[in-house]
Amino acid sequence: MKRLKKNYCCPVELAMDVLNGKWKVVILARLKDRSYRYGELRALIPAMSDKMLTERLKDLENAGLVKRNIGIGNVREVAYEITKRGLSAGPALSALWAWGKELSEELSVNVGD
Repeated sequence: MKRLKKNYCCPVELAMDVLNGKWKVVILARLKDRSYRYGELRALIPAMSDKMLTERLKDLENAGLVKRNIGIGNVREVAYEITKRGLSAGPALSALWAWGKELSEELSVNVGD
């Protein structure tokens, strides 16, 4: 993740700087309910390339919004889960989700759940 500035004009500017990038908010919205393995996230967001998913997960991990859990056993499974800091964005994510659903109806656009 890029370095954050020391001064921002307002809290929204800081929040948008941390969440900068098309897919970060989408990934967080998916992870706010439960953890997912990489392949599961990939299936939930089919329009995103593998490279982009990998980059965005690293960015979110570096920002302390997501953590990577490596399982122990015969098959080392990696799962991604949202952190306490990431969960603090929950109300904003829920508001964006609701607004997107409302817009989809108004604009007659299909959206998944």
